Amino acid sequence: MDATLCDALSKACGSCNLGGGCCIGAMPPLTEKRIDILLASGVSPDSIEIKGYKRLRLKPDGFCVLFQDGKCSVHSVKPETCVAGPFTFDVKGTILQIFLKKPSICPMVEVLKKDRKAYEGLFELSVSKIVELVNDLPPEELEEIVKIDEPETELMAEIKLTR
Repeated sequence: MDATLCDALSKACGSCNLGGGCCIGAMPPLTEKRIDILLASGVSPDSIEIKGYKRLRLKPDGFCVLFQDGKCSVHSVKPETCVAGPFTFDVKGTILQIFLKKPSICPMVEVLKKDRKAYEGLFELSVSKIVELVNDLPPEELEEIVKIDEPETELMAEIKLTR
């Protein structure tokens, strides 16, 4: 992803009128590889829990434990689903479905819909991160994750998994 795209997406996140809305109730799934990266970056082991799948905890206020001072405290190494931002996923057999959240959930969607290059860049990055996550998760954890309802989304693509 080029610097111009990164700047546009960062600006969209920074101007979010939801105040980190994507981090409220966010319990992104974590692979062993991502846990190692987070721990090496100084994240406390207490920030991670296992409830059906390995994930980040929530603070008492409902925000992700890594949400501090209005932003992600580990932006450069954040979990795959956080990188994917307004893109989310489901798995149906060997088909990976990629969904885009509605603008009411993520104002960045409006930026993406107006800027084809931004959309394509983030879509490509998101798909690669989601595929990496899906391939690295234990099957029983993936099964738990796909049970989570993702309301207010639109199906954008279906991709054959080669897991």
